[in-house]
Amino acid sequence: MKHRSGNRPRRELARRATCGACVVALLAAQAAPVALAGPAEQAKRIYERLAGVPPSAAVLQMMTTDITSTPGQSGLLAAASVATDPTYAPSFYDVTLKEFINPWTNRDQSAFVPLNDYTATVIGMVRDDVPFDTVLSADILYVFSNVSGLPAPSPANNDHYAQAEAMGVSMADKSKFVQTTQSSVYGLPAQATAGVWTTRAGAQAFFINGTNRAQFRYTMLNYLCHDMQTVMDNTRPTDRIRQDVSRSPGGDSRVFLNNCAGCHSGMDPMAQAFAYYDFSTASNQLVYTAGKVQPKYLKNPQNFPWGFVTPDDTWANRWRAGPNADLGWDPNLPGSGEGAKSLGQELESSEAFASCQVVKVFQTVCLRAPTSQADQTTVSGIEQIFKSSDYDLKKVFQQSAAACAGS
Repeated sequence: MKHRSGNRPRRELARRATCGACVVALLAAQAAPVALAGPAEQAKRIYERLAGVPPSAAVLQMMTTDITSTPGQSGLLAAASVATDPTYAPSFYDVTLKEFINPWTNRDQSAFVPLNDYTATVIGMVRDDVPFDTVLSADILYVFSNVSGLPAPSPANNDHYAQAEAMGVSMADKSKFVQTTQSSVYGLPAQATAGVWTTRAGAQAFFINGTNRAQFRYTMLNYLCHDMQTVMDNTRPTDRIRQDVSRSPGGDSRVFLNNCAGCHSGMDPMAQAFAYYDFSTASNQLVYTAGKVQPKYLKNPQNFPWGFVTPDDTWANRWRAGPNADLGWDPNLPGSGEGAKSLGQELESSEAFASCQVVKVFQTVCLRAPTSQADQTTVSGIEQIFKSSDYDLKKVFQQSAAACAGS
């Protein structure tokens, strides 16, 4: 028998009354003022946000004392420094940073990949306060040392890093995880090294096959927080767009003028810096041919025979003028050069580079994007500290954790 709306069973009416009471209670709870976290709660939150695990009782007490003995931001920063200390928080390096950096090392942007020389090198830079504005240009590499049974690092495979990870060797241990150079370990000419670009993992992901434009595109994503469609600029000259880009895709030149040119007119002159690099699937390692342009830069010339023929690795930043001048290029740099190392310095010195690192760290530590005016002010302040502290990325993690300790 069906019941009319005015004659529902008592059980149904009781259920709705109970749900109504729940809604009232929920609204009341949301309207109630949020209690500020006390020193112990702040210390625990800072440690868990940075290290990814709860602190030990001793470490929690140490951090709580830092907060109570030095009220305000200084106490919170002191506590955050404990949560990034290799002695007290090894998981900051072995877990938090690894998951933070791994997506930069592959085209799928997956955090679930084996440890590699790209990720390891960035982790080492953070641990040792190496200026982060050298991440795309330095002759730098981090390797494991004094570990029995571990194969030597090789330019042809990832065994050194994958096995160290499987063995549980901590990257917080300065006696077993050390800084060296790509030129000494991999035999790459020092002038050809360019930070993470020329690590084995960086080359395997972004120099393999293709036209080396992938290396540039993913650098924009990972280090300037822009994909190509957000930096499209149809006002730049098209004279250095390569032959492989059709000027009439599908027989319609408007597609090139309104879409393709907007990206390639800026990207191609800068990606020319990678003209001597390739990743060989035969030898399974980075190949650098000094003074000789890789064939991939000359492929598909029939698409537009009158296009640009790459003669060398000279690059130019056409985005220093036009709307992408807003990326904040360093006026003390020439905006052009030869090879990947000098292009890396150009990108590292931009305002967009500094801002991107701070925003990424803030989102990771605070578990939210800085969308509110208060968060944007905080991020702007952290960016200034980042630049004034010689691009110390560890400080960005500490500052972000301190800023979000109460929320």
